[in-house]
Amino acid sequence: MPQRQVRRDDLARLLHEQGDLFSARLGIDLSRLDPDELFRWFLASLLYGARIAESVATHTYQAFLEHGLTTPQRIAAADFGELVQIMGEGGYARYDGITSRKVQGAAARLIEQYEGDLNMLHAAAQDTVDLETRLQAFWGVGPITSDIFLRELRGLWPKATPGLGGLAQLAADHLGIDDPAAFWKKHAMAGYDYRHFEAALTRLGKNFCRCGRCEKAPIPH
Repeated sequence: MPQRQVRRDDLARLLHEQGDLFSARLGIDLSRLDPDELFRWFLASLLYGARIAESVATHTYQAFLEHGLTTPQRIAAADFGELVQIMGEGGYARYDGITSRKVQGAAARLIEQYEGDLNMLHAAAQDTVDLETRLQAFWGVGPITSDIFLRELRGLWPKATPGLGGLAQLAADHLGIDDPAAFWKKHAMAGYDYRHFEAALTRLGKNFCRCGRCEKAPIPH
C-alpha cells in the first residue's frame, strides 16, 4: 500500500491508541525521577532487553513486584533460589539462572558504585556517551537494554539522548516520516511528548509493520 500523509487526526488516534509509555503501562512514574521508580524501570529494561517474549518479561517483572523485590537493596540481599523461582513464575522455560545473576549483580553494582540511586549514575556521567558507557558496564546491559531504559528518560535526564529504536524507525519509514524528531517538533500535540510518539511508532513497527499488517494499523498505510 502506498505511503500516506500523516494528518493531525491520524497522529491523535495513533497517540491515543498506542502512545502510552512502556514504563507507565507497568505502573511506573518516572516524572519525579524518584530513585525507587527509576530502579523499577531499570529492572524492567533488563528483562525487556533479553531475548524473550515481551509478555514473559512483563510477567516476570510483575512477579518481582509480588515478591516485594523492587529495590536494589532487596534484590541484592535476596536468596538466589527465590530469584530463580521468580523467573520461573514469569514464564522462563528451562531457565538456567543467568538472568537472575545479571539482575542481582546489577543491583549490587548499583549500590556499590552509586549508593543504589540511578540519578547518581546520571550525575557522574560527563556526557551522553559516558552515560551509556556507565550503563553498559552493568553485566547484562548492552546497547539494546541501555536504549530501552534511556528512551523513557528523554527530556528528564539531560544526558539521555538515545537514538530512535529500530522498530520505531521501521514504522516511520513506512509512514514516510523522514525525520521523526523534526516531525514531532512541528506536529507536537498537547498532553504528549516525543517519548509518547516514539512509543507509538515502536508499537506500530512491532505489531503491524514488521508483520506485514500495515493496512490494519491505526494509521493504515
